[in-house]
Amino acid sequence: MTNELAISATGLIKNFGGRRVVDGVDIAVPRGLIYGVLGPNGAGKTTTLRMLLGIIEPDGGSRTLLGHARPREASDQVGYLPEERGLYPAMKAKDAIAFLGALRGLDLKTGRKRAVELLEAAGLGHAIDTKIRKLSKGMAQLVQLLGSVVHRPDLLVLDEPFSGLDPVNQERLEALIIAERDRGATILFSTHVMAHAERLCDRLAIIAGGKRRFEGTVAEARGTLPMRAHYVPHHDGAGIAALLPSDAVRDADGWIFTVPDDGAEDILKTLIEAGFGISGLSIERPGLHEAFVRIVGADAADDDATTLEQAA
Repeated sequence: MTNELAISATGLIKNFGGRRVVDGVDIAVPRGLIYGVLGPNGAGKTTTLRMLLGIIEPDGGSRTLLGHARPREASDQVGYLPEERGLYPAMKAKDAIAFLGALRGLDLKTGRKRAVELLEAAGLGHAIDTKIRKLSKGMAQLVQLLGSVVHRPDLLVLDEPFSGLDPVNQERLEALIIAERDRGATILFSTHVMAHAERLCDRLAIIAGGKRRFEGTVAEARGTLPMRAHYVPHHDGAGIAALLPSDAVRDADGWIFTVPDDGAEDILKTLIEAGFGISGLSIERPGLHEAFVRIVGADAADDDATTLEQAA
């Protein structure tokens, strides 16, 4: 990890049609990390990314990208996968990747050579000479992603990259993101899929209602919630509930409750003295999804954000 920043933004503001979509967002992305921008649909994630890249201009605030106050000056050092996907359907996969590299200054011969290597590494070697129109939606999306890294950018920006991918292609995408980070690139991606963010992100920002609500590591986000205990009694009985904290709820084989600030020792001692005993006990932090809902608030976490894709 380095203290040098790939992206720095202070007080970003953007209005559309009299509505403030981004309201004073600050972001600092260290070089060489995987950085996630999380938030419900409509939170302002895409608009923030586009301002950072210089695709649209902010109405207020400032930003630098790879040391440039004018982000477009660094465009050849950036790979970008927009939320709206699009490839020429008649192109072969390797040619589509080479073409996207050429838009960033890479010569076509080198682009085709690297395209073959990237497709094979991603498990898509069978699709090297397949036309885009004959690929599945997920495979075509991966081809476009490979086109965004073929010129070996210093910064890779991905807008909702996991959207529409099946579990197999989600795993391939995760592997590619990690490989790019290990190569030395900085990766910035937006998502509302907490499972991927929890596995991948070195740091993250949570945005809701156009404002940044949190910035830090996954562990720090989870640390905004208290520890939770899962207690399985040795002998069950109706009197257990009265000895547990008021938020205790039953599950299939025991009870789940929030651990008090002073720990769970007194509660467990009371349960043992009452004859219920302990057959099983685990204590852990709630996951990123629960922290996300707490940070943005139940109202901001709409159906799309609270029914997140937990499996991948």
